[in-house]
Amino acid sequence: MAITRALEHAHTKANLWIVPNLNPDGYARGIRQNGRGVDLNANWSSQWQGGGRPFDTYYPGPRPFSERETRIARKLILRLHPRVTIWYHQHMDLIWAYGPSSAAGRTYARVVGMRFYHHHWLRGTATNWQNHHLPDTSSFTVELPAGSLSPAQVRRHVRAVLRLAAA
Repeated sequence: MAITRALEHAHTKANLWIVPNLNPDGYARGIRQNGRGVDLNANWSSQWQGGGRPFDTYYPGPRPFSERETRIARKLILRLHPRVTIWYHQHMDLIWAYGPSSAAGRTYARVVGMRFYHHHWLRGTATNWQNHHLPDTSSFTVELPAGSLSPAQVRRHVRAVLRLAAA
């Protein structure tokens, strides 16, 4: 949240679209699932795999795009066709990119000073979906460290976003 707030005030000519929080219900409750118990980052259609029950840690929902939040995000991504999409998660402390998104992920990791993790996408994730459905774009995940970011860390992330936007 601190990075998106800082980006809202960044002085740039880049066309940034910022969604501060795709999961307001989960955020309010301090959980990763939405109000219906679905892990929104497992609810996308690329290699989606069902199973589990609501509020299980990675419950993907009853079907791909069953959740309003993922449908809204999909619609926005298809409408904008963004050159780069960055998803912020916690708490693995790395930049996760693969395939066509590797160059953007490596650039971001280098600028922010985080470890680059080059590995296949997980089933049913937003990055998996975008990289398969919009192969001329890049979508990667920034796994922030646990806890709050310092102001210096926030500035590094903003600098990394702006570097990608200018490239």
